Amino acid sequence: MGKKSTVESVKGEKMAILGSGEAHGACSLLHAAGTGYGSSIALDLPVAVRLLDKPSKRVLKDPDGLLDAVIQVWMNNGYNLPNNLNPNELYWAIASKIPPKQGLKSSAAVSIAAFRSLCDATKIDLENHRIVELSAQAQFQAGVSLTGSIDDSWACSSKGWKLIDINSDSIEEGVIMQGRGPESDEWTVLILSRDKEKQPLTLEDFQPFYNDFQQALSAIQEGDLLNSITWNGRAVSGVLNDGEGRRMANDAFVNGARAAGMSGSGPAVVVIIPSITPQTVERIERLFSKGKYKCTITATKFLNSESEEMDLE
Repeated sequence: MGKKSTVESVKGEKMAILGSGEAHGACSLLHAAGTGYGSSIALDLPVAVRLLDKPSKRVLKDPDGLLDAVIQVWMNNGYNLPNNLNPNELYWAIASKIPPKQGLKSSAAVSIAAFRSLCDATKIDLENHRIVELSAQAQFQAGVSLTGSIDDSWACSSKGWKLIDINSDSIEEGVIMQGRGPESDEWTVLILSRDKEKQPLTLEDFQPFYNDFQQALSAIQEGDLLNSITWNGRAVSGVLNDGEGRRMANDAFVNGARAAGMSGSGPAVVVIIPSITPQTVERIERLFSKGKYKCTITATKFLNSESEEMDLE
């Protein structure tokens, strides 16, 4: 990392930035609890995490103890902490553009960026699939994921999309398909965040909607990623019995969206609109900025990978 950077701590003291890491958010193409296969696509919602030796001025919100789980998983896997410090001597600072607890992979993104910070601080060079593996362990340990969110961690650590077999014997071999995704300059992505409490789910809750999730999987296999967003969103709305979420997606369609559906386990609804029709984007933004739906709108875009679409099987 070269010379350590310093910033001012909460007590006005100089503190060292031991390491830093970045990641980004994503939205679901296929919820992994639906079929045992999961897929998410990268979005331009950046996250930056810094590892510090003193507490930052900014209040850190980590209600699920995810960052504690990151440290514990790091140590459990045999890696040393930087500068021979103890876990209680390490502090975190997070800057994130991802609306939290909305199904947009904020936990996966923060854990990926946090592990990258630890790599930076310790000069340990881990391959991406290993960081994804550690991220899945940390999320599962913190109780923020039913499945470990391997597909989410892949999407937050790299651009484009991947289809993941979450029951694969290894993280690396679990990548079945991958690709660039819809071209970022051709599509506007609107995220409709809602102030709706997330309900606890079990894997059994997903079983009645298996056929809808299977439709989303088939759409991915056929290269129709936008249709997978819609099928997956319908299925998740059913799992959650979220009639409002489904109505929001339907209203977006009526007003010109090409795809719309809930992401993750909700409650955010993701709407995909052709960028060539800015009037449609404006109409849908007006629809959801007032009237019957109470939501916050975030405009973003896909993050395309360099690779073309590939079937790895």
